[in-house]
Amino acid sequence: MSVEELLINYRNNQRVIFKKEKLTFKGVNDKDVYNITAPFQDNGEWVIAGRVESRDSEHSQVVFFVNRNDAWIPRQSAPVFELQDPFFTKIGGQLIFGGVEIFPHPTVQNSLSWRTVFYHGNTIGELERFFEGPDGMKDLRLIELTDGSVGIFTRPQGEKGERGKIGFTKIDSLKDLSINVINEAPLFDQFLDDEWGGANEVHLLSNGMLGVLGHIARFDKEGNRHYYSMVFKVNPETRDYSNMQIIAERADFLEGPSKRPDLVDVVFSGGLIRYPNGKAELYAGISDATAQKITIPDPFTQLEN
Repeated sequence: MSVEELLINYRNNQRVIFKKEKLTFKGVNDKDVYNITAPFQDNGEWVIAGRVESRDSEHSQVVFFVNRNDAWIPRQSAPVFELQDPFFTKIGGQLIFGGVEIFPHPTVQNSLSWRTVFYHGNTIGELERFFEGPDGMKDLRLIELTDGSVGIFTRPQGEKGERGKIGFTKIDSLKDLSINVINEAPLFDQFLDDEWGGANEVHLLSNGMLGVLGHIARFDKEGNRHYYSMVFKVNPETRDYSNMQIIAERADFLEGPSKRPDLVDVVFSGGLIRYPNGKAELYAGISDATAQKITIPDPFTQLEN
């Protein structure tokens, strides 16, 4: 289905937003913080990783923040990474952390390329780099499956993936992770060729399925970008997958600034915290300038049936 069709379905259903909140960040010299993770526990404390950069720059750092007096401040002595768009998961009891690394393009002069890089460790302070994804690939995600194997969500661009399509494969353990395995992952048939998307966070659901929190995006005729938060589920054994559903758009969040005029209508899914009461908090980067969260009905509940 196209973005337009998914958006019509979303708007025709009775959307429910229980609460909207802009996250406050301090101690970053008035730089923007956006494209955050959901909070996660490290050494008994809730931590958020966020992309920090000046409004007029694309060169960012990933900083770990802790909450003090209703504001998020950099965690003292925590590492800072020269990355964009952080994410995390747990595999084998270890924290797996990663982000997008920018570097000079190997063949095109005065251009940049990017890749997804991974770190592991028992805590944030012990993180060590252990893997670099293929050049030119963002939105590479890992998830531990019920039998201890590892699911890999990929997002190639170019000849195989057009503007960006999601793929999936499995390996027995992290020892089997390789560029070749990632490049050979089969793609889902989800996106039109002039639209794109990616996985941002993967949840292991109670029925053994994988709940994918991601984004779907398109350009309009004026070249403006439109990003929406979406979910779908994947059977890791058969690779069967459900239709995508949009769960949030920019209008669902509080008003705020944008990095550029073409980025006004951007919601970049960061993470989702599920609660036993059937609600969930969606953390997202908004307009490439701020970080917000909204409380919504848990979008994965229906995917567990």
